[in-house]
Amino acid sequence: MSGDQGTGGRELTYLEAIAEALSVEMERDERVLVLGEDVGGTFGGAFKVTKGLAERFGDRRVMNTPIAELGFVGMANGMALMGLRPVVEVQFADFISTAFDSIVQFAATNHYRWGGAIPWVIRAPSDGGIRSGPFHSQNPEAWFVHTPGLKVVAPATPADAKGLLISAIRDDNPVIFFEAKPLYRSVRGPVPEGEYLVPIGDARIARRGSDVTIVTYGSQLHEALAAAERLAVDGIDTEVVDLRTLKPLDVDTVLDSVARTGRVLVVHSANRNAGVGAEVAARIAEEAFMWLDAPVTRLGGLDIPIPFSPPLEDAYRPDATKIEAAVRKLVAF
Repeated sequence: MSGDQGTGGRELTYLEAIAEALSVEMERDERVLVLGEDVGGTFGGAFKVTKGLAERFGDRRVMNTPIAELGFVGMANGMALMGLRPVVEVQFADFISTAFDSIVQFAATNHYRWGGAIPWVIRAPSDGGIRSGPFHSQNPEAWFVHTPGLKVVAPATPADAKGLLISAIRDDNPVIFFEAKPLYRSVRGPVPEGEYLVPIGDARIARRGSDVTIVTYGSQLHEALAAAERLAVDGIDTEVVDLRTLKPLDVDTVLDSVARTGRVLVVHSANRNAGVGAEVAARIAEEAFMWLDAPVTRLGGLDIPIPFSPPLEDAYRPDATKIEAAVRKLVAF
């Protein structure tokens, strides 16, 4: 499975799809284990993604850790070097910063230094929209996209969440897997049963169009699709590209879309300043300039800490209304 979403009779939530991926891989490979704060026992993690895994696989493979991200990511480095395949849950992506040294200085450089594999996955629930304030709503993906040696994944649909997590667990490189918290229980979709892989590094066309391209990922995919439906009422045919993987970046799919539409808007929840969208926009400007009929445009979060106040947070984040307005401006250029 690569570009198309899963088909079939059953549907899962985004959260259920991630949980199923963990179960599939733990059943298939006894080297796969889960560790993090409150992931075991009956609690099942802050968002209940790992609920039931401890009862099924035991506390030697579903391990509760102290509240010490630097420590348990360091443990995962050691486990990976010894042949295990740990999946680390960081309760909120915001807290990953305390483990920055273990990730960036050690795991990301290990293969370059001596050819050693660090096959771990860090699951990092990110994004706002659930009124959690500045310490539980950040989108730190740009920190790690800038780091050689890491892979960075950000699925937007249940089918991709399951297939990409399985691919990440099987990958011999360290993979940071950003899960969009607003999607956990709000998005449901078809998910194939059993094991399947969505390739890391492949974007997909989520909606075909001819007038303008929106490039996005994570929760903003659904805002972009909603905006595209509104725009279609007025005859504006919008193509939506879901990056799915932020590193390695599927530049070819983006450039192919831009070549067909001539206009492009890049959207993400993270701060606009120096976000992933800046890299996407730069690559388009460098490699697709002759196809452009309007300036490459970006839409992202404001360059401020994420507010706790609901109306202020709504002002901070992009949404379908803001995306629609940005596209109309592009088309009118």
